[in-house]
Amino acid sequence: MVKPTVMLALVLAGSYSICDAFLSPQFRTFQSRPGLVSKTVETVLFSSSKEKKTEDESTSVGEETVANLTAATADENPSEKETPTPFANNLTTATAELDISLDEEELEVFANGLVDEKMDLSKEAEKGDEFEGESETESSLPIPLSESEIAENFLFIQSLAAITGRGEQASEQQLIAARGVVAKLEASNPTPDPTEAKEIIEGTWVLTFTDTGHLFRSSPFFMAGRAVCQTPEQAQQFDWFCTMHRRALATSQIGPVRQIISSSKLVSEFEVQAGAVPFLSDLTPFKYSGGLPLTIDGAIVSTADLTTLNATAYELYMGTVQIKGSNLPGVRQILDGGLELQSRMLGDFLESNIDGYSNPRPVVRTTYLSNQFRISRDMDDNIFVYLKTSDSTQPTDYSDIESDLGIPGLLKGFNEAVTRFGL
Repeated sequence: MVKPTVMLALVLAGSYSICDAFLSPQFRTFQSRPGLVSKTVETVLFSSSKEKKTEDESTSVGEETVANLTAATADENPSEKETPTPFANNLTTATAELDISLDEEELEVFANGLVDEKMDLSKEAEKGDEFEGESETESSLPIPLSESEIAENFLFIQSLAAITGRGEQASEQQLIAARGVVAKLEASNPTPDPTEAKEIIEGTWVLTFTDTGHLFRSSPFFMAGRAVCQTPEQAQQFDWFCTMHRRALATSQIGPVRQIISSSKLVSEFEVQAGAVPFLSDLTPFKYSGGLPLTIDGAIVSTADLTTLNATAYELYMGTVQIKGSNLPGVRQILDGGLELQSRMLGDFLESNIDGYSNPRPVVRTTYLSNQFRISRDMDDNIFVYLKTSDSTQPTDYSDIESDLGIPGLLKGFNEAVTRFGL
């Protein structure tokens, strides 16, 4: 039987689903910017294939790999008004000198080979541990990595992310390997007190990998929904709901998933793009089963207050959920007029009227922090790997996105490519 607390969690998450409905009733499967993913893998593979003849060369190549990888995966959203930090190099600059002609199939083969090689090494290490037998607790702890080893392990995580949709399509074997690599990186955390390192942790971070299978669980809204659950059974029910929610978005194209961290707030931006008219055959006599080349765009923006619990953890207090940057005429004006989901107000109402209910305040821990990467864990120890793209603590400005459904751009492109009227 579903408990009242988990029902409340489902109601909250269901409200989030209503926000999705403002974007579109139909969506497409995740193919997050395939051109950028190909460039990412291309950069990764080219860098990793260079011979390392000396230790100094190895360190240099490792640093170059991370720089190229950072540039290739940094969010290139033209609507952002952020000033990139020095490590976030332009993608064109990072790949301009690469003389590579690989098709998508070859890139996938090479990327899978890199991941498989790392997974094989992980298996060998596990077998070695079996033969060693029991040992002292100290010997079972991960050994801190060198700089070149850190670069190599982040290279593995980013490569795995590129071929598994940021972890959404990862197999259980791949996830096990990723978790082992993350544990090694966490043992080499260069910032022991992340919440106190304001100059590093504050800024704009893009989600590059998670082992949850659900990118939206990086949102404080879903973390709050999970925090409502008080027993393993309720947590399992919430996990099931998240899986169903992802299937409801199965035909969507999930774009950048960001966190903007400031001194007192965490803003989550989850960008989604969906087909405006998915099935022409239902509306016209044409037998073509595709849709019009028009998309409904928008970003689900969740805001939570931050409270520092200790040197590694924040407590989140969910505030509001908004839809920003919608290109739907009419709907955009309503949304920009202040329509939003007041999650905290709803929680306060439930807290006042339901015995035993308290407004959820989930805790998120930072287990690795550098100028380029951040690894965080939620209350279930789920892993979220982020790449820093800017020091800006300002949310994305979506005001310059036109609410025209992209029709003028479609007509202009048709004229330039086909009719060429007036050119």
